[in-house]
Amino acid sequence: MSDTANNLTIAIDAMGCDLGPSVVVDGALQASRVYPGVKLMLVGNEDIITAELAKHADTGQISILHASQVITPDEAPTSAMRQKKDSSLVIGLKAVKEGQASGFVSAGSTGALLTGATVIIGRKKGIERPALGAPIPTRKGFTLLADSGANMDCKASYLVQFGQIGAEYMEKALGVRNPKVGLINVGTEEEKGNAVAKEAYTLLAESGLNFVGNIEAREIPEGAVDVAVCDGFIGNIVLKFMEGLAQTMMGMIKEELMSTTISKLGALMAKGAFGNIRKRFDYREVGGAPFLGLTSLVIKAHGSSDAFAMKNAIIKCIDFEKGAK
Repeated sequence: MSDTANNLTIAIDAMGCDLGPSVVVDGALQASRVYPGVKLMLVGNEDIITAELAKHADTGQISILHASQVITPDEAPTSAMRQKKDSSLVIGLKAVKEGQASGFVSAGSTGALLTGATVIIGRKKGIERPALGAPIPTRKGFTLLADSGANMDCKASYLVQFGQIGAEYMEKALGVRNPKVGLINVGTEEEKGNAVAKEAYTLLAESGLNFVGNIEAREIPEGAVDVAVCDGFIGNIVLKFMEGLAQTMMGMIKEELMSTTISKLGALMAKGAFGNIRKRFDYREVGGAPFLGLTSLVIKAHGSSDAFAMKNAIIKCIDFEKGAK
């Protein structure tokens, strides 16, 4: 274990997951076995977290930061931040702001997490809006979709910044050298798209990024680029469509394979291959999506994450922090 890893502390929202604190605690313990030198700080109700930790023999380098309140997904983000200043989400973000932790992982309210991270942690210099970067599985690995839902309306300058912070994340978190950046558009020609897309194309071409031009959405699954840039409205539609398509296709393939005796035999022989494909489209393998453009890393895990997904979200945060040092 490197000195860099040994000096890291990651704060984790123990109360934000839909499945309860038990899966967050379990996921943190799994992550601590992968990185035993990293300190993990569970933020939330101390009595509840202590009871969950007591169910496990080895708790490693895990500490507790007490928070008496919880922000729920149905609460308005801004008012929740004001009214619940002792929530696990707010206290966890403050721990990062005050230097107690290097990064924060939460499966809680996306809106509250974005609002809190922007206000408490703050944006990097020159970044006008943080973006939610969702890793999308492709034939070649992963493409980072930025923005995937944080900003519905964007200026061209925002899109350029999404490309910049997306490329930085791909380099530091996933080790991709000189990542390819593409602008999602209705065609590949430079003159395609609306006024914002055309202006963004010009700015991206002058940005110094490895900008490969416009890409159509159908090119994303092939891994044409490492970072696919768009506003959050387009990005969220692309993300949800791909999630739904993957689930539907896997279901259709399963139905066909189970339809006859011969196809069942073929399915048995190809079980390993189909399992690998299913694994590549399993959001739990990725763990979470980073909020890009903040002065510290914040990872948004899926609300319905299980312990395996939480483990991977925490590991993703650690990997980025190691790369950033």
